[in-house]
Amino acid sequence: MDPYRRAFILSEWRGLPEPPPKPDRQTTAADVIGKIMQTLGLGARLKQEEVLGAWKEIVGDFIASHAAPQRLDKGVLYVQVLQPTMHYELDRVWKPKILSKFKERFGARVVKEIKFRIG
Repeated sequence: MDPYRRAFILSEWRGLPEPPPKPDRQTTAADVIGKIMQTLGLGARLKQEEVLGAWKEIVGDFIASHAAPQRLDKGVLYVQVLQPTMHYELDRVWKPKILSKFKERFGARVVKEIKFRIG
């Protein structure tokens, strides 16, 4: 039964005004922690660590041994590549496939673009 309706019925039956029930303000710990992390700006940092940690799993051992992600900034994943030939191959051939795997795993808003840099 609705708590407001119950209070109304009891006040009618008793002939005395019944105070309205207090609203339920119960929240889960996950909601509170999520809000705190967003307030402190840690939500993006946590997502960055997840993306960087998933690099080897998404691209495989061979590519991971020649290229390493450096940072995720405003949806752009910056990847350091060891050799110019590997840079060309990743940028021209593999980039759409890798990007689609990241979008599939983390959503379209987390990794929007990948930029490869030699270094």
